[in-house]
Amino acid sequence: MKCHTAFEGLFTLDPAVAHLNHGSYGAVPVPVQRRQAELRAEQEQDPDGFFLGLPDRIATARAQVAAALGTAPDRLALLTNVTEGIAVVLESIPFAPGEEILVTDHGYGAVTRAVERRAVEAGARVRTVRLPLRLPGPAEVAERVLAAVGERTRAAVLDLISSPTARRIAGPGLLAALAARGVVTVVDAAHAPGLLPVDLGGEAGGADFWVGNLHKWAFAPRASAVLAVDGRRRGAVRPLMLSWEHDRGFPGRVEWRGTCDYTPWLAAPAGFALLAELGAEEVREHNGALAGQGAAELVGSAGLGELPAEPGLAMRALRLPPGTAGTEDQARALMAAVHRRLGARIAVRPWDGGGVLRISAQLYNRPEEYRALAAGLGDLLAG
Repeated sequence: MKCHTAFEGLFTLDPAVAHLNHGSYGAVPVPVQRRQAELRAEQEQDPDGFFLGLPDRIATARAQVAAALGTAPDRLALLTNVTEGIAVVLESIPFAPGEEILVTDHGYGAVTRAVERRAVEAGARVRTVRLPLRLPGPAEVAERVLAAVGERTRAAVLDLISSPTARRIAGPGLLAALAARGVVTVVDAAHAPGLLPVDLGGEAGGADFWVGNLHKWAFAPRASAVLAVDGRRRGAVRPLMLSWEHDRGFPGRVEWRGTCDYTPWLAAPAGFALLAELGAEEVREHNGALAGQGAAELVGSAGLGELPAEPGLAMRALRLPPGTAGTEDQARALMAAVHRRLGARIAVRPWDGGGVLRISAQLYNRPEEYRALAAGLGDLLAG
């Protein structure tokens, strides 16, 4: 992989800040920014013509994204983000009173809240599977999830890679076992496109519903995501709003929402093209190694607790000392203090009275940024 200086000018990030939180919002490379700017300029030159031609252009973009994810375009719908995708999925599953929806305590907060609201509306129940931070691996995770499945379990909403803890949850074996038990499987794959080699293949990669963001690791503009749906489920997919494409079925009924900004979707293929040009596997190996180095620095110099990590993943989670970030307010305060005093952006989530700190690695990051964070974090936490 090329050295860091080879990628200078590829991003427009503030050089005065160590951006160590790519996993939350991503960063759009300059070539993709330019492509989106061209599309917006084109739209303003002839709004009528632009919107009249959008269905065909969206279909073309979807086909290019589908090819990058190893599936057919009729299995995908383009969306704004995973949160929207999960809302569509929950609206499309007919829950009966008394049925259960499984989640884990590693799930993304907004997704869990959406599940809880849907359960209340349907008279269903939410069962949360507790997965200890130090649980060794996928086999142990699957064992705990399957142990929670009962006769009334209707669906399971599981992360592929968990947001707060960077752990793999929804592995192929677990999805197959849930399907064998008649459980509808919903995979929150927010971090998968670009971060992992994705080959949805067959029917949505073994899940009934699979939702992934493109703006995090696939270099697409923000407000771009995909929903992959198994063939048996597509006819039942309900959009959150009805518009002119409703009668065309899936995916048009989900994608079309009037005068919204569709330029992130149209520019998303440029992000995949750039990733391929750079060498997707090389990028993943570089980022995974750098994230591992950063985690080692934080364990060795800042005294954070090491947690099980997905090999080669460009995100790592570490345990903060007890009392550091046990609440949402404490977590936000710590993130603000790290930015103010150490000039770095990180992610922190409360966890069992302590907290979890998550770092990411991308081409614009340098080893010395993690060393500086580790050197200053120990003093900040002690203070």
